[in-house]
Amino acid sequence: MTHLVCGVDEAGRGPLAGPVYAAAVILDPARPIEGLADSKKLSERKRERLAVEIREKALAFGIASASVEEIDSINILQATLLAMRRAVEALAVQPAAALIDGNRCPSLAIPARAIIGGDATEPAISAASILAKTARDAEMRCIHEAFPQYALDRHKGYDTVAHRAALELHGPAAFHRKSFAPVRALLDVRRKPGS
Repeated sequence: MTHLVCGVDEAGRGPLAGPVYAAAVILDPARPIEGLADSKKLSERKRERLAVEIREKALAFGIASASVEEIDSINILQATLLAMRRAVEALAVQPAAALIDGNRCPSLAIPARAIIGGDATEPAISAASILAKTARDAEMRCIHEAFPQYALDRHKGYDTVAHRAALELHGPAAFHRKSFAPVRALLDVRRKPGS
């Protein structure tokens, strides 16, 4: 096969909770997938349907994450790049190059090019965006089963009014990003004597 290229994207840079996910996808030109787009522009139902089709039709895909502990230790940008590298390394087929959504490339063993807005213009990046988002959402639903008081099944850990209210009421849990300002501020308040 000549000059296979993978698309790479992440999901979950902004939330206050949960890991950051990334996916890498090598599409099969002989098996096109209709409807690929930036995952944020798709309904949840359409994302889930496309994720199944991508897994079935892609030449290869890799999905990886960086943990909350890694995010807090090395910062969200470095954790995102780490998850992207892990996703590319998880591919069963070695691509000749990688197209990365955004303006920064992870350190890879293959040439990589960053494309701002690539999840809307490059089908392989769109596919990676969909796999990363659906995999992260699935993990957040699993965490919700154990900690329903945070309603992670609804907001997936993002900084919503409901999430802030749950944080205020129940305090941060182990899956919250302690390096993120709203969580850190709550932890600081709870550490103060008399609070």
